[in-house]
Amino acid sequence: MPGNESLHERIDRLEMHVAHQERMIEDLHKAITAQWHEIEGLARKVGNLGNRMHAVEERADAPAPVEPPPPHY
Repeated sequence: MPGNESLHERIDRLEMHVAHQERMIEDLHKAITAQWHEIEGLARKVGNLGNRMHAVEERADAPAPVEPPPPHY
């Protein structure tokens, strides 16, 4: 039955193609998940740096404390 053999070959090829696509989807999912975790960490760091910069700017805008004159005056 040559017609059935080609059908079996076609089904085998399609099954291999689907298996390959499933593996690729899983690999892409893992990569995206890892990148998302990295993005979240970087976003937290940028937020912290922004807060620190804001605090530094506030201190820079505050008037300098008056220093007492040196003791030899």
